[in-house]
Amino acid sequence: MQPTSLAFQSKAAAALADPNLQTALGGIKTGWQRGRILAAERLPEFEQLRDQARDIKNHALANLDFYLEAFEARVLDAGGQVHWARDAAEARRIVQEICESADAKTVTKSKSMIAEEIGLNDHLEAAGITPVETDLGEYIIQLRKEPPSHLVGPAVHLTKDQVADLFEQTHGLPRTDDPTELVGQARTVLRQKYLQADVGITGANFLIAETGSAITVTNEGNAELTQGLPKVHVVIASLEKVIPSMEDAFTLLRVLARSATGQEFSAYTTVMTGPKRPGDLDGPEQFHVVLLDNGRTGMIGSKFQDMLRCIRCGACMNNCPVYLAAGGHAYGWVYVGPMGSVLTPQFVGIESAHTLPNASTFCGRCEEVCPVRIPLPNLMRHWREEQFKRQLMPSTVRQGLGAWGYLARRPALYRLATRLAMGVLGRLGKKRGRFARLPLAEGWTVSRDLPAPEGRTFMQQWRQRQRSRP
Repeated sequence: MQPTSLAFQSKAAAALADPNLQTALGGIKTGWQRGRILAAERLPEFEQLRDQARDIKNHALANLDFYLEAFEARVLDAGGQVHWARDAAEARRIVQEICESADAKTVTKSKSMIAEEIGLNDHLEAAGITPVETDLGEYIIQLRKEPPSHLVGPAVHLTKDQVADLFEQTHGLPRTDDPTELVGQARTVLRQKYLQADVGITGANFLIAETGSAITVTNEGNAELTQGLPKVHVVIASLEKVIPSMEDAFTLLRVLARSATGQEFSAYTTVMTGPKRPGDLDGPEQFHVVLLDNGRTGMIGSKFQDMLRCIRCGACMNNCPVYLAAGGHAYGWVYVGPMGSVLTPQFVGIESAHTLPNASTFCGRCEEVCPVRIPLPNLMRHWREEQFKRQLMPSTVRQGLGAWGYLARRPALYRLATRLAMGVLGRLGKKRGRFARLPLAEGWTVSRDLPAPEGRTFMQQWRQRQRSRP
């Protein structure tokens, strides 16, 4: 997937004008956003669990080499194989070679953001191998030939009517808008694909160093069928997914589902350890794990290391006013929302994604709800600083920031300038009490009025209030 992040502003404008998208995104507020609040309220120790989750990930990252080696040893002990991939191209080559060694014609896939990151589907198709997405949301966007718009709900940008139209076109059945019937149609198609698949590919929510296990979390059971039916199973995961123990995994799982969808626990949590053993009734004959770096080791020890704590719950985007207005496709790459605004510049280069760190109001909601307490606004601020240093923003913006910086370093001059500005705006806006259009504030006034100030600065009002207190 080629990044188109530099077109964020034009894509966001188109998204705001799309009534179907706005309707679909509105459901996140009443569904997942509200669900998280209720789930956290039902668990008195939720905030303590967030601290523990943060500490578990920090410990794993501080000892990443040790836990990766331990994980590899346990996978080998269980009869599996581990493959190390430095970048996306190497990961694609490894997966293709595994598929070709199994003479695979069809591959079933459970939802994997790493597969999206490396562009696996297009690569397999070019090699004559047919990938079939089995997650319902991924299946829908595969039919539409679109990338996912959300980590948890890949098709969250679509309405029920849009899905009904799509299934009528592709399934050749009478149109229905009944959700149960739509799911039934997808299930009928996918059941046969599971049985035909030569290789199954899943991602992993966590990799367990002490056992060599990979854990997947789904609500549909598709990862279990993808892993259990084909003769060959491939797990593709990034290096930072490794954690020390199964106990640590279940601590993280307690905050994952609550943060993502407001569930106490996902419907299916599956632990996969090695290939089928003698006496097992099902399971793959081969078990492969592909561990992807793709720039992550370069984040270790840097100001962006905290981002490697991310457990891909999607809570930051579920609560981000920018994401909830623009949707995921406006971000122009695999990772979207606040976490994408940090990760995308890291993986594709700030030159190709310098618009994204600015796609934030810095309201702090993303950090407030993050289950592993990633300081997302602070990380986006680092990218903004880098953007300014490299002169990637328009010259008018740089000049404006330079003027503001000049005033901010001179408090007396700053106070004088703000008093003059507030006085002028107060007089101009006194009659209507608002501005429908204002130079230098078009980004605000294009969709709403700007309240007129009363003519005094905040500090002037504050000092008067302090003096009037008894």
